[in-house]
Amino acid sequence: MSKNLSLYAVDAFLILDNEGKRLYAKYYKAPHKTEQEFEASQFATLKSQKAFEKSLFAKSYKQNADIILFEDHIVVYKEVSDVVIYLISGLDENESILFQTLEGFKDGLDKVLNYQLDKKTIQENFDKVSIAADETIDDGIILETESSVIAARTSKAPTNEPSLKNIDLSEKGLFNAFNFARGKLAERIQQGL
Repeated sequence: MSKNLSLYAVDAFLILDNEGKRLYAKYYKAPHKTEQEFEASQFATLKSQKAFEKSLFAKSYKQNADIILFEDHIVVYKEVSDVVIYLISGLDENESILFQTLEGFKDGLDKVLNYQLDKKTIQENFDKVSIAADETIDDGIILETESSVIAARTSKAPTNEPSLKNIDLSEKGLFNAFNFARGKLAERIQQGL
């Protein structure tokens, strides 16, 4: 059993594109760690963070795995379209909780971005991505793992206007409706099994 039990489970949260370039990165420092401990870590400077991200991407991209041990860290990651989402934590953390958190974030963000989770959409909706990340993890503490709660907290409040006025009948709107229905059907099938 670990001696250092703490709520601060996540050391870093990253979203990289399919070339290993940073789209979103947030590194956390637990308040109980000393400045010397943090400065000795791989995440103390921007240069060391970018070097870590580059070597992590080289190790994990297109490997068909979800969890790896990398430079004294547990790394849970998910490749989606042309992006890779990473959660990085210490060796004494629970991998299944980390994976559940990552899945919840990915699914919640997928709902918020109308099932178009790719590099361009993430860049265009960076504010929503940041809010979803903050609703999932705050200062390294896992706050939420349920995708519907993350999506609800990230989305804007509904208006009182009738919903029939807001129907988008363009090709993009119909494609979004199709992806939404496909996602709902997949959820129903998974619940039934």
